[in-house]
Amino acid sequence: MVRPWHELTGYIALRRVNGLRLSPDGTRLVAPVSEPEPDGKAFGSALWEIDPAGEAEPRRLTRSAAGESAPRFLPDGSVLFTSKRPDPEAEPGEEARPSLWLLPADGGEARRVASHPGGIGAVEVAREAGTVVYSAEVHPGAADAEADEQARKARKDAGVSAILHEEHPVRYWDHDLGPARTRLFAAAPPAGAGARLGEARDLTPEPGMALHVQSQALTPDGGTVVTGWAVPHGRADRRGELAAIDTATGERRVLASHPDFDFAAPAVSPDGRGVAAVRSSQGEYDGEPRDETLWLVDLATGEGRDLLAGHELWPREHAWAPDSRAVYVVADLDGRRPVFRVDLETGELVRLTGEGAYSQLNPAPDGRTLYALRDSWDEPPTPVRIDTGATGQDPVRLKSPCPPLEVPGRLTEVETAADDGTRVRAWLVLPAEASADSPAPLLLWVHGGPYMSFNGWSWRWNPWLMAARGYAVLLPDPALSTGYGQGMLRRAWGAWGPRTFADLMAVTDAAVARGDIDAERTAVMGGSFGGYMANWIAGHTDRFKAVVTHASLWALDGFHATTDYPPVWMREFGDPHTRPERYELNSPHRHVAAIRTPVLVIHGDRDYRVPIGEGLRLWWDLLDHGVEAKFLYFPDENHWILKPGNIEVWYETVFAFLDHHVHGKEWRRPRLL
Repeated sequence: MVRPWHELTGYIALRRVNGLRLSPDGTRLVAPVSEPEPDGKAFGSALWEIDPAGEAEPRRLTRSAAGESAPRFLPDGSVLFTSKRPDPEAEPGEEARPSLWLLPADGGEARRVASHPGGIGAVEVAREAGTVVYSAEVHPGAADAEADEQARKARKDAGVSAILHEEHPVRYWDHDLGPARTRLFAAAPPAGAGARLGEARDLTPEPGMALHVQSQALTPDGGTVVTGWAVPHGRADRRGELAAIDTATGERRVLASHPDFDFAAPAVSPDGRGVAAVRSSQGEYDGEPRDETLWLVDLATGEGRDLLAGHELWPREHAWAPDSRAVYVVADLDGRRPVFRVDLETGELVRLTGEGAYSQLNPAPDGRTLYALRDSWDEPPTPVRIDTGATGQDPVRLKSPCPPLEVPGRLTEVETAADDGTRVRAWLVLPAEASADSPAPLLLWVHGGPYMSFNGWSWRWNPWLMAARGYAVLLPDPALSTGYGQGMLRRAWGAWGPRTFADLMAVTDAAVARGDIDAERTAVMGGSFGGYMANWIAGHTDRFKAVVTHASLWALDGFHATTDYPPVWMREFGDPHTRPERYELNSPHRHVAAIRTPVLVIHGDRDYRVPIGEGLRLWWDLLDHGVEAKFLYFPDENHWILKPGNIEVWYETVFAFLDHHVHGKEWRRPRLL
């Protein structure tokens, strides 16, 4: 029997469209699509072709046990991608590592065209020349790939895993950094059938941490790569610049730099003259909160200007119009993430789309069409075609590897005024049977970030699995949420707990006032910052029957220096040794004695953003204060739970915990625990 998609086995089995890439001539769309591997123990990725006209069925292009990702088109229509699949022409005993492969435009077998001892990471291709720039991890002091291979072998043979750090950071999300560092390499495209990339040129020898978590863009002629470049700033901090590097000589020049701002995510205009990038301020302790905008830089002179001046929009993605006279940008706005077009000459900002959240922008060369992924709380990411001459539109859906899903309920909105008069809104997912005669129990979900918005589909936390079990799910955007102007951030800048709590309680009050919601059966859940707020809520109200806190902050004075990137945190909260006030004001652990609500703690050991120490201390403090609690621990997961089997156990445990405390059912330990 085929189970509905919103039951656990059906949900985990769904295909997921994770990206979109348009060929230079606008005739082909390729997307990486993930689904569980045959053994069900991991998700694998393959490349699929999607018809831009929306007529032909999607077609799978690649298939291997290792999977394929990061597609990029060469000018001749062939597709580059990265994969750890074995190369039949490799030397015996060669270690599998991410390499660069080429799939010919006319079909046929893919072949490996480039490899590196440290594996190949990000890849970019010059639209006209086909020049390829890729990143790879290289040991300090290694002059070439052979020396890098020897350094790796020497460490392995000696049984050495130690890393000597001389600069921050030392780890990122779920993996250790070093001793190898990211470098950029440039190469000519394959010269003919069966050829590999040209000889790779090391553009950035000994970059230190300058290229850590940076993206790149190439000029159409392939002569220049523009990249983010991190430089030391203050004691342990770093600041992001934009650098322009000559791909023939490796000569580097600073393109954009300012002591008060970070620059990142460069995109070069089709005419090769301009660069659009995100300029951000991390905020000031006694001043304005974080802010972002879209910055235009002249590639020749470095002169720049704000493309979103007068608009409080945070750019999430951007892409150039083919005539280089406008930039398309997506930004959070009122619980949505629409597509805008900003005209470079006039500054006019036009909203092209209405409902939904958009990503993966791919302008077609004809200038009349824009391809993207669209999602919303009632639709997973789906490839769509947007008319660039229309406004407020609902775009045309293309045939997708993931078929349309019918949700088990309905989606609506709730809004109210907080105690200071500010409008606070939320999405509300309702089960199909919810009514005044049969009100549904309510789950308050708090988003992470905190500087984000609940505006689109989530594969990690999906409310429809809860709705299928009879729960209503409230998805609010309280203080610190993006898409409501800087004033929404100012309200809780340095005061996360008190202000955000007041907003969340106000919108929860509005939700439970509805006839189709049962005000007596409620629970709260959150992950990351949402978990922080779940902890805060537990210490400040007894109104909820249960609390689920995932990857959550608990004791801020210890967390600030153990997270993978403390400096960003300290700009808002200050140094706890000299300015402890905000840590004392905002730390949930200070209110543990007031917690009466049962708590389910969830944490992964490889979570370096919110280290496991937070979960361990929270768990101990709850037990030490007599709070009814359970601890779901994942030794091999990070900030999020990503393995299919662990995802199933995560949901089963949450279901059981909620059923026990919200519905009063007997506690049933999940089958595999």
